[in-house]
Amino acid sequence: MAASPAPGQARYDPAVWKALIAKYREPDAVRASWQLVNTLGSYAVLWVVYDLSLSYSWWLVPPLVLVSGGLLVRTFIIFHDCGHGSFFASRRANDFWGSLSGLLTFTPYYHWRGEHAIHHGTAGDLDRRGTGDVWTLTVAEYLAASRWKKFAYQLARNPLFLFGIGPLFVFVIYQRFPGAEADARQRHSVWWMNLAILVMAVSLSAWIGVGPYLVFQFGSLAVAASAGVWLFYVQHQFEDAYWERGEDWDYAVAALQGSSYFKLPRILQWFSGNIGFHHIHHLSPRIPNYNLERCHRSDPLFRDIKPITLRGALKTMGLRLWDESSKKLVSFRHLRHQRNGRHR
Repeated sequence: MAASPAPGQARYDPAVWKALIAKYREPDAVRASWQLVNTLGSYAVLWVVYDLSLSYSWWLVPPLVLVSGGLLVRTFIIFHDCGHGSFFASRRANDFWGSLSGLLTFTPYYHWRGEHAIHHGTAGDLDRRGTGDVWTLTVAEYLAASRWKKFAYQLARNPLFLFGIGPLFVFVIYQRFPGAEADARQRHSVWWMNLAILVMAVSLSAWIGVGPYLVFQFGSLAVAASAGVWLFYVQHQFEDAYWERGEDWDYAVAALQGSSYFKLPRILQWFSGNIGFHHIHHLSPRIPNYNLERCHRSDPLFRDIKPITLRGALKTMGLRLWDESSKKLVSFRHLRHQRNGRHR
């Protein structure tokens, strides 16, 4: 289930892997434009189909919401690539389409971009956790925590909260306010995005009605937010993930061993914008999503990464704490068994 070390630690040398990925970092305007058409275009068409379906039967709504949520996940990947400056070669094009796709996913572009850059620079570093991560405590930290902190952590890592209530709260409520460390541009991006969302909501409500708008908009967001958080979770929260401290942390190893290759069925790979090739993405965020699979297949350094399948992804949901002694994510049950064994 975990990423296997590539043969020969020398392969992790920046001179080696940077040469391997160089040509895949080049944006392709044709591929990017087609992705905009088949994603944002399909999303727009789906709203029209939804409006027409209201005259026939509400039974058509659930499957339309499910597809719409999938398209919003794909839209978020476009937004994500624009934030990395990888989708188009033009910075202006990235900022424009990033802001537009951010509107559709209720995410302020410049504010998110700043926080996500921190995630890429600190992923797998135990001493720099906290921004853009799933809240993760070590076994020692959990055992030393107060009763209230343990309760909060157990709640935060509960699948019903982590993949249900939490994601919708983040996208609908939490992202309406700038973070404490946000600069002026990031704060303004939050306020302008809130205004744009209000204008969009009023416009769509005037077209199809307030009730139908709320059902489709928030149903789609709920599907997309839950799926997106689950994808992000599986990409970093697997048993043999990578966490190190200080000087022991290594960027390339954190990418190739601490970010999973989540092998999905083709249809889900399409809706998730190839982000399952997350080990490639963390190795170089400047590789656009439409080049990730080709880069993955280009060399044994990437191909030899052991994938996580859908079945394996389900097993990761029970993992809760990082055990620094065994260098593995473990469950609360494992912790209880470990403690009971010491008491015998």
